[in-house]
Amino acid sequence: MKLASVPTALAEGDPELPTWPPLLATRGFGSKSATHMHHAMHIVLALEGTLTVFSGKTKDSAPIRAAGVLTAPDEPHAIEAEGVEVLLVFLEPESDVGAALRTVLSGPVRIVSAEERDQLVADTDPMSIMQSGGVAWTDRAASVLGGAPAREAPRPMHPRVRKVLKLLRTMPSDSDTSLEALAEAVSLSPSRLMHAFSESIGVPLRPYLAWLKLQRAAAAIVTGMPLAQAAHAAGFADAAHMTRTFRRMFGMSPSALVRGGATAE
Repeated sequence: MKLASVPTALAEGDPELPTWPPLLATRGFGSKSATHMHHAMHIVLALEGTLTVFSGKTKDSAPIRAAGVLTAPDEPHAIEAEGVEVLLVFLEPESDVGAALRTVLSGPVRIVSAEERDQLVADTDPMSIMQSGGVAWTDRAASVLGGAPAREAPRPMHPRVRKVLKLLRTMPSDSDTSLEALAEAVSLSPSRLMHAFSESIGVPLRPYLAWLKLQRAAAAIVTGMPLAQAAHAAGFADAAHMTRTFRRMFGMSPSALVRGGATAE
């Protein structure tokens, strides 16, 4: 999928990266993707018309034309959307909304109808999803697609977890963000912080940190920063490490986030 345009919410040096839900969103014109898989779930919606979905290890499976698709984590699939403008939202499978959407999956993909698509794209743009509108949009997605409620009630935020989130926004990229180091910084035991973080945020600390790094890297890339510098700024060991992580999580290379950039693998 070619990401012809990307969210700019994080591209202006905004330090307030979203704390919840862990996601990335983009909107642009699609293309043909090779069969691939990634750990992130994603919802791909044709803003008008349809796209073509293949599920399975090859494109020998029968193609399905639909207004959109939800893919399961770690399942091979391919999407053809040449000339079709799409909204693409990647979601953390272990998050609350990921768990809610898993309930509507009986196989590798769940087709999205035109009526469901219209409800999900109405008054929606990637910037709003990446900022304060992310919670409302993901809750709407779970409801529209018939999933279990993403959250029965708002999660209470443990005060030490709140402190961890503040620390993560101010710490240099090469800081020690291990469970042990963060627990010591907020005067909790590692086991207590691990439990409190999952209860407060809805996703364990380790995958949350991975998504935070990816969000920071994406923000740096769309501002025109070279990949090596973006990797360093986001806390990756090097550009190769960042590229491997993007491919594993999203099935695309970081260069696909560059305006007019490459087609996802």
